[in-house]
Amino acid sequence: MIRIAHKPEYPDFDAQVRQPGATFLANCPNPSSAQYRKKNYWSRAAPELHAAYSGICAYTAVYLPQQGSVDHFRPKSAFPQLAYEWSNFRLASGRVNSAKGSKAEVLDPFEIEDDWFHLDIPECLMRANAALPRETRVRINATINSLRLNDDDHYAQDRCNILMEYASGDVTLGFLHRRYPFLAKEVERQGLEPDDLRGLFRM
Repeated sequence: MIRIAHKPEYPDFDAQVRQPGATFLANCPNPSSAQYRKKNYWSRAAPELHAAYSGICAYTAVYLPQQGSVDHFRPKSAFPQLAYEWSNFRLASGRVNSAKGSKAEVLDPFEIEDDWFHLDIPECLMRANAALPRETRVRINATINSLRLNDDDHYAQDRCNILMEYASGDVTLGFLHRRYPFLAKEVERQGLEPDDLRGLFRM
């Protein structure tokens, strides 16, 4: 994960999402999941959310070629007043959104610092920065575990594959910055050149 800068809502958001959502909540203050599914006005914001954040998933820091899903950082089941608020939306892949669910221990990508999450190479596993206070490291590890960022081979293997492509010269550092900004940050932080990565991956 990397820190994500909050982007302002788009001009039509209030009319498309907030107002119809407020009308629904006025009549149904504590909706069930089934009721929310019929009034998922937040889905109207998905294309604009994707555009605002350059397609980068807030939790995996990976580019989403499709529009992705709208994650409610504060779960709408517990915070219905935030169900239709742009400030509570995070762009997320469907996979990571499902893993997150209503878990409260996940760190907010808007509030973390860029050096909180590190990457072990060549294992390509996310770790907490060992220099951080214990309390912060515990929260980082809880986030990694809750989102299954290391348990799921899909994520770790994808990181390795992209770094090996960079090591082979198939993609550039600029490409990493655009599509895999966490990997770009870690390559630069660790001072790794393609030759270094080829050695680490034994290519």
